[in-house]
Amino acid sequence: MLNAFAVNTDLVSRLPLSSLLAQRTTTGIMLLAFGVFMAFLGVVLVFFFLRYFKLWFQAYMSVADVSLVSLIRMHFTKVNPNIVVQAKVMSAQAGLNVSRSNGISTRRLEAHYLAGGNVMNVIHAIIAAHRAEIPLDFDQASAIDLAGRDVLDAVQTSVYPKVIDCPDSARSGKTTLSAITRNGIELRVRTRVTVRTNIGQLIGGATEDTIVARVGEAIISSIGSASSHFDVLENPDMITKVVLSRGLDAQTAFEIVSIDIADIDVGENIGARLQSDQAEADTRVARAEAESRRAEAIAEEQQMKARVTENRSALVLAEAEVPMAMAEAFKAGRIASVSGGQG
Repeated sequence: MLNAFAVNTDLVSRLPLSSLLAQRTTTGIMLLAFGVFMAFLGVVLVFFFLRYFKLWFQAYMSVADVSLVSLIRMHFTKVNPNIVVQAKVMSAQAGLNVSRSNGISTRRLEAHYLAGGNVMNVIHAIIAAHRAEIPLDFDQASAIDLAGRDVLDAVQTSVYPKVIDCPDSARSGKTTLSAITRNGIELRVRTRVTVRTNIGQLIGGATEDTIVARVGEAIISSIGSASSHFDVLENPDMITKVVLSRGLDAQTAFEIVSIDIADIDVGENIGARLQSDQAEADTRVARAEAESRRAEAIAEEQQMKARVTENRSALVLAEAEVPMAMAEAFKAGRIASVSGGQG
C-alpha cells in the first residue's frame, strides 16, 4: 500500500502544473453550473409551490385528488386551474366518483377545458342529474356540451317539464292555429305542449321548432277530420288524444308529457263563403256564356240581313234585264211572229 501511494504521489508530482489547474477549473465550473441549476430549480419549485399551494390545500382538504404536479402541468398547458379544482371539489363534495381510473379525473377535466367545453356547466348538470337520480355520466354530459347544447338546461327540463306554446307567437307571429271542420266552420285553437328533455336523444335530436310544427300539423288535420265544429267544442280532448297517439316526439330531444287545448274560438263560416264565391263565379260564367250566345245571335242576324239585301239586289238586277230582253225580242221579231201566229 505504501508503495502504491508513493507511486501515485510520484505521478502527480510529475504532471504539469497547468494540467492540474485546468482540471480543477473544469470541475469548479461544473459544480458551479450544477449549483446554479439546482438553485434555479429550487426557485421555480418555490414559486409554483407558493402560487398553487392554496389550491392544492383546498383540493387536499376536500379529498378532490388534485396533485401539485397536475397544477404545474395546467400552468404550462394554459388550463385554468381554479376551474378544474373547483369542479373537482364540487364533484367530491357531491359524492361523485372522482377516481383517476373511471371517475371525473383531473385529466378528463383538463381535456374538456382544452376542447372548448364549459366545465362548470357540465359539473353542475351532473350534480343535478345525480340528485334527481337521472342517469348521466361525464362522457355523455361533455359530449352534449361540446355539441352546443346546454346540458344544465336539459337536466333542469327533465326535472321540471317545460311548457311550449303552439303556435309560438314570438317565432311565427301567430297567436292561434286556424283549422276548418268538414262542415266548413273555422276554429281558432291555441294549445300548450308540456315536454321534458330526452337526454338520450339530445345529441342529434330535433329541437322545439319541430315539436311545435308537428303538434300544429296534427291538430289541424284532426280538426279537419271532424264532421262538425260542435263535436270539437263539446269534446276538445278528442283532439289531444289523437295527437298524442301519433308519437310526435320521435327522433326529437324531448318527450311530450301532455298536450292541452288552452282556447278554442269559432271563426268564419268558410264553407258558406266558399259556396257563395263559387255561386258568384258560376253566375259570372253563365253571364259570360249568355253574352257570348247573344253576340253570336246578333252576328247571325246581321248576316241574314246582309243576305236579304244581297237577294234584293239580285232581284233588281233580274227585273232590269226583263225590258232589255223584251226589246231584244221585238227587234228580233220574236214577239211579233208569236202574235201573228196566234191571230
